[in-house]
Amino acid sequence: MDLEDPKLANAFVKLHNILQEMKHTDTENVVSVRCLARETCKPKTFTPDEIQPGGLSTYELERLENIRQNQEFLTSIKLLEAKQDLKPETTQRGLKRQKLSKVPRTEILPPRTKSVRIQKIEAEKPPPEPRRTYYKTERVNRARKPEGPINMEPVNMEEDSSLPPELLKLWTKDSIKEEKEELDLKEYRNTLKSMELSEIGGVAKVVKCRIFSAAFHPCSSRLLMAAGDKWGGVGLWNLDSDMGDDGVLLFEPHVRPVACMAFSRSHPTDLLTLSYDGTLRSTDVEKAIFDEVYRIKDGLRTFDFLSHDCSTLVTGDWYGDVAIVDRRTPGTSHESLHSLDTKTVRCVHVHPVQKQYIMVAENSIVSIYDARCLKASSSEPVSQLYGHSKSISSAYFSPGTGNRVVTTCLDDNIRIYDTSELTSRAPLLTSIQHDMETGHSLSNLQAVWDPKRDDCFVVGSMHQPCRVQVFHESGKLQHSFQDPKITTVLSVTAFHPTRNALLGGNASGRLYVFTD
Repeated sequence: MDLEDPKLANAFVKLHNILQEMKHTDTENVVSVRCLARETCKPKTFTPDEIQPGGLSTYELERLENIRQNQEFLTSIKLLEAKQDLKPETTQRGLKRQKLSKVPRTEILPPRTKSVRIQKIEAEKPPPEPRRTYYKTERVNRARKPEGPINMEPVNMEEDSSLPPELLKLWTKDSIKEEKEELDLKEYRNTLKSMELSEIGGVAKVVKCRIFSAAFHPCSSRLLMAAGDKWGGVGLWNLDSDMGDDGVLLFEPHVRPVACMAFSRSHPTDLLTLSYDGTLRSTDVEKAIFDEVYRIKDGLRTFDFLSHDCSTLVTGDWYGDVAIVDRRTPGTSHESLHSLDTKTVRCVHVHPVQKQYIMVAENSIVSIYDARCLKASSSEPVSQLYGHSKSISSAYFSPGTGNRVVTTCLDDNIRIYDTSELTSRAPLLTSIQHDMETGHSLSNLQAVWDPKRDDCFVVGSMHQPCRVQVFHESGKLQHSFQDPKITTVLSVTAFHPTRNALLGGNASGRLYVFTD
């Protein structure tokens, strides 16, 4: 018997091991067991008197008797107990699997249709498809949350449960800014190599389904992460904590994909989440509410902070509009709305130093506008980044100076541009070939800068084995994060703003955290 044969059932492997042990310890016992097996497995012969008229046939009675004898034999060698011992233990951290109640299904067949030809009816020409049919059909699938604030009630805890005091204490804790010397590339690579996935607690299911966005809380004493999923869920994960499910709390402030989220740089207690359902909400843990900041019919896609105190925002939607929102103004409307010469806005990002400059990822061009010169329509860009042949997933200024821009495009290229001087056509510095074919089941890959550096960025990878890669602006690979636990593509990635920590999110709602 070949124990390495994958087709061999676990139960019979255990039986073989038992017989082998008995063979080495007591040969007589093995012989007796085998004899017992032969004796008990002999088919019983039924006499005509034992067969009742109109009952089971001789064959059926012998079959039932054989089944009973086999069960007795398996019970005598304790095979059923061995089968239970071989079941793997569940090791999932974070949200627990929910058991679905079994509902009896009744199959309803649709009425049989007849062709127009058989019915002798003249065929009508179908009406032209309306513009943006995709968003209109999806919009009616799930009703939006009511206007105004929504209570922060974790869906993975008992009803009427208050937020853990541990979360409030950590949430309101400001980050400690330590003055550190900037590492050279060699030291930076060594730091990346020292970051590993923890054997215990480095992976957790934070939301129910595919992750669209994720961010680190700026607190440096503990690691607190947030993630947004496909159906409006926002999960908070406090590493090395036991609140909720292994440190995970899940909320549902939206009903459609949470496409963008960010912690306020001036008020770390403020987490803003934006969703396709047309709402932009602010998380107030002290009041335990998700407050509404901005609301449109639907189709919000991206946002960024337009001022240093994060009181003013810029948003972009699927319909090619950019809106300026002032949080100090009462209500949930915008200050101004600007229609760009593009079908959709996939990403907006504000210059880290010169806040008046807004970068917009359009169809196949990235444009930089001056917010002070935006018009209701047909605004002229200050600078443009050319060279993309397909849709652009993202475009970000370098975090320190804004002298570089990294773009991610579906033409399988990551490009770095020089924006130290905003000329009409920004020069291309580097182009890196990178597989972007994620399909419909994965979130798009996006190259994002390390907030601690102005020359390195991180991006997920479609290569096998699964990995997360860090590149220098020159195009040279600095490090690849790999681990046997990573079995799926980590599309969403982000570095911690102050600590040596990196997160990656996948399509099943799990976050992976690498730390030193």
